[in-house]
Amino acid sequence: MSEKPQKPKRPQQVYTLLVQVGRRTGDGLPKGANGAALMVYASGVDEDEAVRETVAILKQADLNPLDVTGYGTLEERIAQGHEIEAEERALMDRALAENAVIVAQMTPFFDSPQGRG
Repeated sequence: MSEKPQKPKRPQQVYTLLVQVGRRTGDGLPKGANGAALMVYASGVDEDEAVRETVAILKQADLNPLDVTGYGTLEERIAQGHEIEAEERALMDRALAENAVIVAQMTPFFDSPQGRG
């Protein structure tokens, strides 16, 4: 009886992603918006897994993901010179602890500037 060699389990990490979404019926975006940018913290064993999980969850939430840009892990961002605030670190810690995708910020896009004359 032969046993499969076990692959070493890779640890989960949290990745910072910027997701652009387009409009879709029931998406909950503000009236007049033609899409939005979402700053997301997602856990995964690698960035590809974090992106796949994020896209799947956003689709379940009736959002229409169009593009995802990865900014790496906390360590990678620090190495790039990014300043990470305590609040942002707390959201990253939560994403890791809950093995979750957390939308930290949503910025709707509009064709014309709102409230400018």
